[in-house]
Amino acid sequence: MKDKTIDYILRSTWQAVARMYNEEASKYGATMATGFTLLSIDRDKGTPSTALGPKMGMEATSLTRTLKSMEEKGLIIRKKNPEDGRGVLIHLTKEGLEKRELSKTTVLKFNDTIRDNISEEKLLHFMEVADIINDLISDKKIFTNSKE
Repeated sequence: MKDKTIDYILRSTWQAVARMYNEEASKYGATMATGFTLLSIDRDKGTPSTALGPKMGMEATSLTRTLKSMEEKGLIIRKKNPEDGRGVLIHLTKEGLEKRELSKTTVLKFNDTIRDNISEEKLLHFMEVADIINDLISDKKIFTNSKE
């Protein structure tokens, strides 16, 4: 641990999590991105396509590819937004709702397993550290051009 940088630990852990989710999702002909998208779409009202990217922290081009693939697989449909005729709402199909439940179960199993193996105190510390890192990044306190 001493010779590993913090960014290395974050990156390698996230890559392991992503690999695990992708392996699980592949059993159902899906990907982690598909599962995450299914969970991000409002199951009852749909979600504006323009709100999905920011909600998921995904680049527009990656999201466009994911949505196109999901539409081709019959997991989502696009409908005009009744409140804004220029906008599009993404809705889950019956199959999309079923896959959403699989995704939800998978995420909850991951969370339960972690909670069963790591104390609440350690998890709280982990979340505090993650929040501080995110705040430092969003407040641009790591790389800045000012000479303070």
